[in-house]
Amino acid sequence: MKTITRTVVASMAALTLGVGLTSCDDDSSQSKETKAKQKSYDQLVANQPAGKMEYSPTREAINEWVKTWGKRGKLSYVYIQNAKGEYGYFVMKGMPVARCQMLTPTEKVDASANGKVVVALPGMDGTYSAGSMCDTYYGFDATTGVFMEFTVGTNQSFFLFDKPMTMPEYASARQLGPTAVEDVRK
Repeated sequence: MKTITRTVVASMAALTLGVGLTSCDDDSSQSKETKAKQKSYDQLVANQPAGKMEYSPTREAINEWVKTWGKRGKLSYVYIQNAKGEYGYFVMKGMPVARCQMLTPTEKVDASANGKVVVALPGMDGTYSAGSMCDTYYGFDATTGVFMEFTVGTNQSFFLFDKPMTMPEYASARQLGPTAVEDVRK
């Protein structure tokens, strides 16, 4: 009798689970399109699998970047070109930093009673950012330590080097900060 009861209970549980799963099927247009895209993707991957690399030039470039900029006291030479094509330069300690870079997370996921919500966190200065300062950079002068900030964007670009440039367009660049290239040449 116990075996029959267990069998009946197990069968009813399986039937309930089966009915529950079929009632969850999504026949919406969006679901059909999603399934069609996935099927197409799966077919493309099967017919054209991703190639395998034995060497990555991207990884090499990143490792070279780390070797170049991962040194304490490394100087950067920032050349700024304005809309007229004229150049100026700064000599800075380390690399210029985008104002939107942070040392701490800028948001967190709050699992409240209403589900998961992404909540903004204050920056290092205790204020909140709209993330709109990514075209503004700052850093410190190479010899005086003076704080410097500049913005790039419409008709203005900057070029970052780890050594002073001697090409004609850079050779005539006007000194914009307290330190001249001659002040730090070794």
